[in-house]
Amino acid sequence: MEHLVDHMRTSFHSVHEPTCGVCKKHCRSFESLREHLIGPLPKQECKSLFNIRGCKFCLAILDSPYALRVHQDRCHLSGVNYGILAHIANLGLRDSLTIDNGYSRGSQVVALACKTVGGGSDRSLDLCARVCIIDENENIIFHSYVKPPIPVTNYRYETTGIRPEHLRDAMPLRQVQRRIQDFLCNGEPMWKIRSPKGGKARILVGHGLDHDLDQMQVEYPPIMIRDTAKYPPLMKTSKLSNSLKYLTQAYLGYDIQNGIQDPYEDCVATMRLYLRMRRQVHRRQDCPLASDPQNRNNFASWRQGELERMSPEEMLAISRSDYYCWCLDSA
Repeated sequence: MEHLVDHMRTSFHSVHEPTCGVCKKHCRSFESLREHLIGPLPKQECKSLFNIRGCKFCLAILDSPYALRVHQDRCHLSGVNYGILAHIANLGLRDSLTIDNGYSRGSQVVALACKTVGGGSDRSLDLCARVCIIDENENIIFHSYVKPPIPVTNYRYETTGIRPEHLRDAMPLRQVQRRIQDFLCNGEPMWKIRSPKGGKARILVGHGLDHDLDQMQVEYPPIMIRDTAKYPPLMKTSKLSNSLKYLTQAYLGYDIQNGIQDPYEDCVATMRLYLRMRRQVHRRQDCPLASDPQNRNNFASWRQGELERMSPEEMLAISRSDYYCWCLDSA
């Protein structure tokens, strides 16, 4: 029991973790759950049932093989039409960024992605050259080529598809930065943005957003960012980030970033991943985070004797997550 209490004190198990539908084991990430079900050393009972009634995308266990077929028709998504991507590549400027001060029904969740070209004498300096923003329905809100503040020395055409003529009359970086910053804050001062609920500011979805926002010189509060590269349930068992290409193939069922990469395709993939995570149904808790003041003493060392007299189920009931689950965005 002493070892179990020590484990619970550091594991932060909660109702928000990926859980095996057979044995109810709590896993830190979906990759850990995948290894438990179909990895090199799976639990045989769980593997046998998963092979018959398990969804290989969301890792859920369905009631019957028929229910699994119906479920996977919805769970397995198709990629973005390449004809649409070709059209977007030639679209040039598309600007529907508006500030509604939170009073309209405009999308409060948007996805952003950008593509970079090379600068500097060694051509390795990343410069934002193309940016795209979409809403929850995958509609383009903003798309523009971006003129970097310093000369481009490597257009990286093989992956970006960007040519000199695309940037010749493009919107300057400073103007793009100002437009996107104002759109995300949506009329709310930066210092006032404290919560994704009740405010005017928009939730920003993306993959590797630290890099993208840095390239565009945009500042945004972490509490409003949903980054698929940093979300614990979507990370590797080693706690490193998975690539967006892998996440899309593993959890959505289609391939992206083959050949020339399009920021719209990346936006769609991250938005779909976010919505899939947000739609998970978890039991509600009054204080969902371990950092909440009410929970800080749940596993305090001075309660050791009391905790050792608890059952595992009782300890799980008072345990809280150490990360913000995206299902709470829909609460």
